[in-house]
Amino acid sequence: MRAALLALPLVLSLSACVSGPSGNPNPPQPAKAVELDRYLGKWYEVARYDMRFEKGCEGVTAEYSKRTDGLIRVLNTCRQGALDGPIKTAEGKAKIVDATTNAKLKVSFFGPFFGDYWVLDRADDYSWAIVGEGSGKYLWLLSRRVPTPADREALTARAKALGYDVGMLRQTKQPGPWG
Repeated sequence: MRAALLALPLVLSLSACVSGPSGNPNPPQPAKAVELDRYLGKWYEVARYDMRFEKGCEGVTAEYSKRTDGLIRVLNTCRQGALDGPIKTAEGKAKIVDATTNAKLKVSFFGPFFGDYWVLDRADDYSWAIVGEGSGKYLWLLSRRVPTPADREALTARAKALGYDVGMLRQTKQPGPWG
């Protein structure tokens, strides 16, 4: 699993060359600027377009923090196979590529390979975010808390409004009463 998560940037950078379903042939540009200090911290994955590097992952979280070199530390964690499965982590780095909005970043978990990471939309209070990239093949719905059924429904509706095929979403199990 670690090797698969480490391959994320390579997969993303090659996405234009790889055939596969696109959940949105015309993905939107990011809707809002991102205040980096407010975006940093822990996010729970609500749903995603399932990809090889995240197969079988449940209880997925992503944590973002500043590094001393000016980049952003990315720590992805999942439970392999089930909520009580073994913990798998992958640590990477991100850099902002659109300093005007901070909404477009490049993320790397593997050497010099960076993939696009676009914060397509977010709540004004940073309680949720929708992340994708330019091909429409990748999509993540994120929440600051373990998502309730209402959170899942609202984020799925927002992704649909952005033009994404929500039938391709895989709901991520999370610990707690609504997981």
